[in-house]
Amino acid sequence: QVQLVESGGGLVQPGDSLRLACTASARTLRDTTLGWFRQAPGKERTFVASIKWESFETSYEETVRGRFTISRDNANTVYLQMNSLKPEDTAVYYCAVRRDAYSYTYDHWGQGTQVTVSS
Repeated sequence: QVQLVESGGGLVQPGDSLRLACTASARTLRDTTLGWFRQAPGKERTFVASIKWESFETSYEETVRGRFTISRDNANTVYLQMNSLKPEDTAVYYCAVRRDAYSYTYDHWGQGTQVTVSS
């Protein structure tokens, strides 16, 4: 089974930065896409960013483009660097993995980490 654990959330002021991390327990992440999603109170879970593990190809939701950067290391960890945070970024952030050879959707999810942006 694949297990994902997020970390790095917290309470910050508008304009501050946070770096989220998601470590995957998996035999390999070859042929996968790692993604970040978020869910604000009373709203649906929405896409934030993704990265293809092998090619490093990235994708971003428009409201975070230029402020957030998704990346990964060589130790099964994906990161979300969040700069210029706004109150509307407040949400529980989840990482997820899509096995591109087998799935059209993300099929493994972490437990989430809370990000709160408030003055």
